[in-house]
Amino acid sequence: MSASGIDAVVTDNPLHSRFELALSGSVAFIDYQRTGTRYVLIHAEVPATLRGRGIGAQLTAGALQLVRAQGGRVVARCPYVAQFIARNAQYQDLLEQS
Repeated sequence: MSASGIDAVVTDNPLHSRFELALSGSVAFIDYQRTGTRYVLIHAEVPATLRGRGIGAQLTAGALQLVRAQGGRVVARCPYVAQFIARNAQYQDLLEQS
């Protein structure tokens, strides 16, 4: 079970270029642009009905774990994702060096 108390799986939806976490009939997501193994994480959104429960953190951690499993790198253009990575050292190695 996750820190939010909700056991759900983050999935990659390449057709819509986003990572998704479906819960209670709603979908939280992070939009991305992908070139090879480089993911530019553009925008994260958690529906109002899911906010305040740690869903954004669970979504972001799951997305970063998927990127890691694929040997990818990230560029965090989304302020939420950038802040999450800054606060969670275990994901900082995924940042693409410019």
